[in-house]
Amino acid sequence: MTPYHSHIQVRFAHCDLAGIVFYPRYIEMFNNLVEDWCHATGVPYAEIHEGRGTGLPVVHLEVDFAAPSRMGEILSATLSVRAVGATSLTLEIVLQGPDGAERVRAQMVVVLVDMESKLPIPIPDAVRAKLG
Repeated sequence: MTPYHSHIQVRFAHCDLAGIVFYPRYIEMFNNLVEDWCHATGVPYAEIHEGRGTGLPVVHLEVDFAAPSRMGEILSATLSVRAVGATSLTLEIVLQGPDGAERVRAQMVVVLVDMESKLPIPIPDAVRAKLG
């Protein structure tokens, strides 16, 4: 699948007293990026959660912080699908600063679950086809 590209503005709410992104805020940025990516692939996040009675929780997350990001910067974000399993997706997210230098790299695994049972369910073929 072609990587998904977007931009993220570093806001005051993202930053700590040192004026740099407080590391948990990156996780929120990742989640927002996944929501935007789902919508761009034709499977809106709201439809996953409300329309289908399913969810897409993160079950594994690894993050490497290479350099700080500062309030007012615009980060370039790239989300790539690294693997598609029966019930899971392995995603890679890279955020780069305005200078093109890598700021943060993450690998996350999300699993499609039934919201009632909270158990993994197979990714539908129609969704799988949209992933490439």
